[in-house]
Amino acid sequence: MPESPNPPAKVPTRAVSLRSVIRWFLLGVVSLWLFAALLLVAARWIDPPTTAVHMQRRLQALIHRKPYRERYTFIPLSQISPNLQHAVIAAEDGRFYQHHGFDWHEVQIAAQEDLEGERTRGASTLTQQLVKNLFFGTNRSFLRKGAEASLVPVAELVLGKRRILELYLNVAEWGPGVYGVDAACRYHYQASPRNIGREQSARLAAILPAPLRRRPERMNNYSGIILRRMDQRGW
Repeated sequence: MPESPNPPAKVPTRAVSLRSVIRWFLLGVVSLWLFAALLLVAARWIDPPTTAVHMQRRLQALIHRKPYRERYTFIPLSQISPNLQHAVIAAEDGRFYQHHGFDWHEVQIAAQEDLEGERTRGASTLTQQLVKNLFFGTNRSFLRKGAEASLVPVAELVLGKRRILELYLNVAEWGPGVYGVDAACRYHYQASPRNIGREQSARLAAILPAPLRRRPERMNNYSGIILRRMDQRGW
């Protein structure tokens, strides 16, 4: 009688389970990325009602049982003084109109300063900061940076520079519960963002790296640097 073929080797149940978990994990990651990309497309026309930073601050206040009041009013770029637009670009992303989401020149400078132990600046562009504010909050991790980097080209492609600037100015954190230039100008200066002055704009831009700790009236040195950068660009 012919010998019966050897029965197929059974794959261990644990290996099958692990493979299934990895498959579902990757599917979840791709689905979340696609959802975020679709939200960016929608943000071309729809003003975001909230952001990851807003939700993070609400949760933190709830956990620590602290009072929390959110100030957030989205306004069009045409209602924001050019002084404030220019001050933020000069402070946060001087090559905003030249790069395509990543400023490799600033990345090289930051990397060199890291090697020398003299890091004095960040290298994140306004586009990167916008993506971070919208989807990831203020927590830092390599995983977050990777996800953020993958969404930056999408933002540059579908939004364009004018809309990116408009969104960033409206969702950025400018103080405790203070989001966007309208709330910032009224909270810090009791003024309209349409009429904010040049020096006040520089002082507001100076608090962006640490808005929960800094106050515009204390930003004498850094606001002076921002004003000089604006002068150099003819602003």
